[in-house]
Amino acid sequence: MPACIRWIALFTLLLSCGVGSARAHAILEGSEPKIAATVAEGDVALRLRFNSRIDHARSVLTLIRPDRSRTTLPIAADTAPEIVASRIALTPGGYVVRWQVLAVDGHITRGDVPFTVKGR
Repeated sequence: MPACIRWIALFTLLLSCGVGSARAHAILEGSEPKIAATVAEGDVALRLRFNSRIDHARSVLTLIRPDRSRTTLPIAADTAPEIVASRIALTPGGYVVRWQVLAVDGHITRGDVPFTVKGR
């Protein structure tokens, strides 16, 4: 078999392995607030959108406050299967929403969404 065909076959195999792995996990596609965004103080809607259905009952949203204290947030039950959402009143400062979700295929993924709340 010529060398270039072997390289193409290897590349195709590696590419297909990578695509399969990506489908096996819930990947964050977007968030409100967006990563590194600045929002006004008050009632802030938190909304994370993933590329697959999420098991809401086994997923967790944790708010890390400016003083590094943590609060587990309730996840809204009335959202689309790929959305994890909550709502909380916030004062000015730097916050992080730490998420851990369980995709319906059984894989857990985690991440952070940092953002800033400014005064009015």
